[in-house]
Amino acid sequence: MRLYDTFTRRKQDLPPPPGPIRMYFCGSTVYTRIHVGNAVPEVLARWLKRWLVLQGYDVKLVINITDINDKIYDAAPGASAELAANATAWYIEDVARLGLGMPDAQPTAVETVPDQIAMIEQLIDAGYAYEVEGDVYYRVTRFADYGKLSNQRLDQVEEQEPNARKEDPRDFALWKANKPGEDTWWDSPWGRGRPGWHIECSVMSEKHLGSEFEIHGGGLDLVFPHHENEIAQSRALGHPFAHSWMHNGMLRFRGEEMHKSLGNDISLKVALDEWGRETLLVFFLRGHWRKPLDYSVQTLQQAAATADTLREVFRNPSQPAPADAWERFAGALEDDFNTADALAIMHSWRDHGLLRHALDVFGLASLAEGEEAPAMVRELAELRQKARANGDFEEGDQLRRQIEAAGWVVRDAAGGFQLVPKS
Repeated sequence: MRLYDTFTRRKQDLPPPPGPIRMYFCGSTVYTRIHVGNAVPEVLARWLKRWLVLQGYDVKLVINITDINDKIYDAAPGASAELAANATAWYIEDVARLGLGMPDAQPTAVETVPDQIAMIEQLIDAGYAYEVEGDVYYRVTRFADYGKLSNQRLDQVEEQEPNARKEDPRDFALWKANKPGEDTWWDSPWGRGRPGWHIECSVMSEKHLGSEFEIHGGGLDLVFPHHENEIAQSRALGHPFAHSWMHNGMLRFRGEEMHKSLGNDISLKVALDEWGRETLLVFFLRGHWRKPLDYSVQTLQQAAATADTLREVFRNPSQPAPADAWERFAGALEDDFNTADALAIMHSWRDHGLLRHALDVFGLASLAEGEEAPAMVRELAELRQKARANGDFEEGDQLRRQIEAAGWVVRDAAGGFQLVPKS
């Protein structure tokens, strides 16, 4: 299997099965509900693992939770720990609704602070870092390969985290001294404070995968400075770190990249409530992981139509697929995990068994079993069931009309109800 590597800027071969293949993908910073764009690497990582396991690989997937970060402190002055805990629960709840399973390990920055302090001490001892009034910074000029991941010369690197006390404006923070109003801190050899963002991921990845692993992934926006800095930290200590770097394209909304800071983000919860997991997964499936995706009513409607076309196959008699059908499907995924080409191949199949097998790679075997109603519609149906149980049939009829207005029909069934698309 070949995957594009950002560091070498070409496709790289994975080792043959069984590998192992150890993968670390950067998860979300937890200070609000994650948006649909945050879900792209979450989905990609899980799909890739499912495919590799099917191909006979021994795979371990780690996706971290960033629960120490400037954004959390800024969002909840004096209550950062409470916000991080709540947002972590939201994150796990929302991602679980995608139905793709959880990673093998999901470390948090908070639980690895002692390990981060130890790594910072090693960097200071090796001359790669220095302390200034409680802050600790990494000396960018000491690392000869700095800028290679982001394809920058050192003289092109811009200032990171302005601070007049730094030796070089380009140096980045490994440890930040506790500031007034920051309610969460840890003791360290440099005083009370907290780790910087980049050291967190170097430590969490190596703690669970070792100092050398096969794949590091995340959004394209993480190439610089986050992943560039991770490489500098780990390789400065002689750790080979990641062999290959996967950076997914960004989600766009109304012509701009989807970002919380721009206020143009749609939460994953809202997207799932509105469209359902099947439509959303087909939406992701329609694009190549390295390219941008446009999130709009039109593109989601197209995804819903594609999902219904696939679902329709199972409402009709099964027909044998061509002899090379699976080989063509596998070939698309083996060549840089091209899900868009794989979907195009699947689209022509009428073989129930083969199509169900392929759909299962992407968590979409449910298309063979009937359409899944959005959460909002299921909630209305549950309220209707309660109203009828309480004898409030007028309320039940009103809820039934709301369900029908949303494009669904609710049918009473033994022990509950059944929701089917309105024809």
